[in-house]
Formats: sequence, structure tokens, C-alpha cells
Amino acid sequence: MKQLAFGMALILTTAAMAADSPAERLTEAADVVGEVMRTPDKGIPQDLLSKAECVIVVPGLKKGAFVVGGQYGRGFAMCRQADGTGWGSPAAVRVEGGSVGFQIGGSSTDVVMLVMNKSGMQKLLGDKFTLGADASVAAGPVGRTAKADTNVRLDAEILAWSRAKGLFAGISLNGATMRPDHDVNEELYGRKITNKEILSTKMTTPAAAQGLVAALSKYSMTGK
Repeated sequence: MKQLAFGMALILTTAAMAADSPAERLTEAADVVGEVMRTPDKGIPQDLLSKAECVIVVPGLKKGAFVVGGQYGRGFAMCRQADGTGWGSPAAVRVEGGSVGFQIGGSSTDVVMLVMNKSGMQKLLGDKFTLGADASVAAGPVGRTAKADTNVRLDAEILAWSRAKGLFAGISLNGATMRPDHDVNEELYGRKITNKEILSTKMTTPAAAQGLVAALSKYSMTGK
């Protein structure tokens, strides 16, 4: 019975994760960034977004009893280009497990993370890493007036927020793991490619990602 339940869990998880295409998730990620940043009093402080090395958006992170590890999500990481000309191309990531914090309600939540320094960016260039262990993570502040409250968080490599049922708040992601999503990268770029190659070299941005690039460019300065 336990083996049957475990097998069903894997089937349900796989089916749920395949429910939308990479292009659809990129559109959802662009919508998340736009909707969050259009309400600056309740969103991510723009000065933090302008200072971030990379942005990670996971639209519709799921939570359910059938999911091994508690929760999962598929999203994209984007980093600033080395020459300061703007945002680079998206690298697909998977987030699994951990205490993601659905305390603001709902079984699905949009997650946004800002990678604030080069050390945090290096984690994205490798394989699987654990938030809170391999990379320091803290709940991000919300709103225009949160600037003074960010000093205690400046040592964190990654700041994180979640949005569910219209509510937006900083969250802890301690224990969650992040890894490259190789299948999605291959679908987007037409060949096997690593997140390191995508994030650290200048590549042609897939057409499906133009909306996400435009949203990030609109709400953050090109240079820091």
C-alpha cells in the first residue's frame, strides 16, 4: 500500500509539474514581476531590485500532501549581463522541499527571490544547493518605507518574497533546494545547456522570455 501511494505521488507530481509549458511559465513570471512592482507600497523595494545581481521567479509554487518533500515549483533565474547592458537570458530552475511558508494562505504561491551579491550568484552557476545552508536567505522587506529595515538583511545572499491570494510578504525558504531544470533549458534553447553557460555568457534571449526581460528592465536600473 505504501509503495502504491508513493507511486501515485510521483505520478501526480510529474503530471502537475508538466501542466504548463516553459513559454507559459515565462509569461506567468513576467506577470508576477509586473503585478508586484506596479504596487510599490506593497511590493519589493525598487532600490533592492536595482542592486540585485540576479532575480529568480517561481510562479505558482505548489504545496500538497502528494508532493514528496512538501512543495515544488519550476521557474527561472536571470542575472545582469557582465557588460552592464541589461538582463541576460533565463535559466530554468526547480525548487523543492523546505519550509517555504504558506502562512499567508493558499496551496499555491508565487515566489520571487533577489540574489544580492556575487557569492549568491555563484550558487546559481552550479548544481543543486540548499537555501539557508549553502546560501544564506532572509525574508525580504515590503514597500517603499522598508529601505531602513533592510540593513539587517544586507548580509543575506538571497532575499525572498511570496504572494498568495493577493497578499505579498517576505518569507523564509530555509531548507528548500534549488537545481537546474535541464529539460526546460533544452526546450528553450534547442540543445543541452547548463545554467552556468546561460547565466554567465551573452546569449540570444528566447522569444518567450522577452516579456520577463522587459518587466525587469522597466522596474530596475540597467546598471547599479
